[in-house]
Formats: sequence, structure tokens, C-alpha cells
Amino acid sequence: MDAVQLSIFANRLSGICEEMGALLRRCAFSPNIKDRLDFSCAIFDADGELCAQAAHIPVHLGSMAYAMRDLVSGRDWQPGALLVVNDPYLGGTHLPDVTVVAPVFGLGERPLAFAVTRAHHANIGATAPGSMPVSRHLEEEGEVIAPQWLRRDGAWQQALVQRLAGGAMDPEHSPRFGDFVAQASACEAGAGWLATLVSERGEHWIQDGVAALNAYGERLAGQMIAAIPDGCYHFADVLDDDGQGTVDIPVVVTVTIAGARAQVDFTGTAPQVPGNINCPLSVAAAAVYYCFRCLLPPAVPACAGLFRPVSLSAPEGSLVNARRPAAVAAGNVETSSRIVDAVLGALSQAMPERIPAASQGSMNNLAMGQGAQPGQPGWDYYETMGGGMGASAQADGLSAVQTHMTNTLNTPIESLERHYPLRVWRYALRRGSGGAGAQTGGDGLVRELEFLAPAQVTLLTERRRHAPWGLAGGQPGALGENQLNGEPLPGKVSFQAMPGDRLRVASAGGGGFGRS
Repeated sequence: MDAVQLSIFANRLSGICEEMGALLRRCAFSPNIKDRLDFSCAIFDADGELCAQAAHIPVHLGSMAYAMRDLVSGRDWQPGALLVVNDPYLGGTHLPDVTVVAPVFGLGERPLAFAVTRAHHANIGATAPGSMPVSRHLEEEGEVIAPQWLRRDGAWQQALVQRLAGGAMDPEHSPRFGDFVAQASACEAGAGWLATLVSERGEHWIQDGVAALNAYGERLAGQMIAAIPDGCYHFADVLDDDGQGTVDIPVVVTVTIAGARAQVDFTGTAPQVPGNINCPLSVAAAAVYYCFRCLLPPAVPACAGLFRPVSLSAPEGSLVNARRPAAVAAGNVETSSRIVDAVLGALSQAMPERIPAASQGSMNNLAMGQGAQPGQPGWDYYETMGGGMGASAQADGLSAVQTHMTNTLNTPIESLERHYPLRVWRYALRRGSGGAGAQTGGDGLVRELEFLAPAQVTLLTERRRHAPWGLAGGQPGALGENQLNGEPLPGKVSFQAMPGDRLRVASAGGGGFGRS
């Protein structure tokens, strides 16, 4: 393919991913998917190599790129089949993120490609509402779905459907299962659109296109890495705690640049901990891939070739390469953020003018709900909250945004108050929380909720003990804060809220850059 043909090919595939995302959003039931957009869509080739994605959630997409090959290989794929999985140790991230895979067939018996969605489900059967508990074991975090058929020969697998619907009397039409139906519909639509393209252009079109796209991506990534001075760059950062008594948990990284190759090694990182900030290696890979992807031009199409010049290693049984059955609910959201901080901190030594100071470093996870009561249905809710972005040599950090490994929206106040027994009293910039410097870090947010009914609440937050660092003499951003009725709360905590209680979450500011 020449450059024009390759651009058309890449944009046709990424356009299908965008359409899949639009369909998933329109069909979903939960505010978590239809309002916050906590989902991702991608296309993989016959071998499970990434060939296109929409601009959705980095931690979803990078982990899928790392692990999809093992998920799709060696299976008896047939038209009408759908595979479902959420097991973090078999290619997932954490249990609420459920992946659905649909095959794309041409004239042969082997799939030509796969259409994939991953979406966050606020109720996956955990021990606490919102399915983000302060947990110690994987089984406390919800239903573990090993890779299995969700549909086979065009028919739903009823035993699995019943489990995913939480035992509803009419599982296929329950709101809880409705989000799975939305994912399935988006996958099948994407597979259908791609199959139509293949029938128009021929099977060689996608095979040749994927090969050309990967060669192009690998060449660009190699050139980008070769522009970084050769050397070993070391950085260490810490997580506040694991919610189970372990504090000041180090994440250590060494980035070795040698020509057009980069090696990222996590030797020195803490062993896995009792709490749920552990993560599987696929999540660590997603964070590493994200950092290097940020150094490439924005228009570079996503493909497996982009990641080939980057390799990573982490001690088995460590915080970033945990062994089953370690709890991982917050590893996907909080530890992935700290991995980004550590990798960017190392790269800042090699290219100080291109790397920003630390951003807020937390997704500020808030999960809550209440089980069903006589005459009252239960409810589950989950949200994350933006904060300050780190400043760079070129500009101040942005304020009140999601940073790095997440790319979701907030839940609009109107939707939140309509669906749940909550009232929003305050949602505002946290003025002055960005770190000072020649370039100022972005400000965080303040969100204050009042409970109108009893609720069990879980907070999984970071940067409450260790502030986001500045660079080149810039000051750190302000620490985040959690309060209930004006009294401080730990960064990771579960509690019972009563009507009239007010929860205030203030996110951290970004670090400043340069001396003011």
C-alpha cells in the first residue's frame, strides 16, 4: 500500500471502532456507560494483534493489545459466536471491566479479524455495591468470568446469562444484563461492517493492510525511541497505601534506551500486597505503552507495530505482576496511574523539555449503592473524578480533567440525581491546588454529595499522602482530600452513609514546572 491507501485503510478501521462506540453508548442502560463513557472498542487481526481502536480508555486498550493473542488463539470460532471474559489474570484488568469478542469471517473457516468491546459494569456481584470494594481477595471483587461463550450458534448461553443478570426472573430483559446486550450488539455490528468491507475489497485487503500498518507503526515508534539519548533512566514513586495497613508502597522503574529499542524494568517495585492495588502484567503493559504512545504524533494510527520496539519485565509476584488470587480492583485504576508517573519520571531525565510534571495520579474512585429492600429496588453507582494535570515546559497544566490512564466523562448532575438517591451540593474547581512554578499545575475538583437514602460507600483514592511531584524546580500539587460531614476519611475506606450525610471529595492538583 502507498501512503494514501494506508491512510484510507487505517481510517476505515478506526471509523468502525468509533461507530461501535456510538452504538454501545446509545444502547447501554447504565449511566456508567452511556454518560461517563467508561468503555472501549477495538479491532484485532486473526492472530489477536491490534489493528485499530477508537480514542477511548488507555488502560482498556493497552491491556487488550497486550493480551488478546492468548484470548483468541486455539478456539473453535464460528459465525454467531461471542466470547466473554473479565478475568484479570487471563487478559482482563479488573472484574468490572468485561470484554466481549466477535469474530469476522471471510470465505474461509478461520476468522479474519475480531471486533472487541470492553465496558465497566457497576454491578458485577462484588461484596460491596459498585463492585469496587476495599478487598483482600479476587473473589470478593465479583463474578470471575473465565473466557467462555456468551453466545454460540447465535443463541445466548442461558446459564451464564442467568449469572450475569444477577438471578433476574427474566434475565435477557433485565437492566443489569442490558449492558451486556449492548456490548454484544456493538461487537456484532462492528464485525458486520468489517465483513462488508472485506467482501468489497477482498480478504487480501485486510491482510496486506494490517501488515503494512504494523510495519509503518514499528518504524515510527523506532524512530521516536532512537531520538531519545541512549542510557538507563531510573525513577521511584510511591502509592499511599493498600487499604489494609500497608503504606508507602514503592513503584520502581528503570527505562533503558538502546538505539531504536526501549526496555522497561520494574525490578525493585514492592511485592504484591494484601490490599487491592495489585495489578496483572497486562495493566502494567498498558501504562508503559501509553507513555511511549504519548511521544508520537497524535495522528499516528493505533496498531500492534507501535508497541514492538518496547519490551517490559517485572518480577512475578510483585505489585505490577501479581499472582492469583491477589485483589486487583484498584490496581487497574490507581496503580496504573502511578506506573505512568514512574515511567514519565524516568523519561524526564532523558528529555526534560518534553515530559510534564506529575498529574493528579488518582482516578478518585467512588462506588456506592444499596441492596434491594422490600418494595424498593437496589442500586449501584460508580464514578471517577478529574483533577489537575501536570505543567510542562510549554504550558500550564489543564484543570479539572481526567488524566493519563482514564478518559471518561463525569456523570452529569442531572443524570446522577435522576437515577440515584443523591443530591449534588457542590461541583467546582479547587482553586489554587495546582503546584506553583514558571508553568503552574492544573487545579483539581471538589465534588460534594448528599445522601437521600442509606448507602454503602467505598472510596479508592490516591495522592492523599504523597503529592504529585513538580519538575525543574516546580512545586508539587496539593494533596487530595476525602471528608464525611466535615471529618477526614482515609484514602481507601468503606462506610455506611445515612440520609443527610455529606461526602466531599477533593482531587489533587497537578505538579508545577520550573522555578517561579
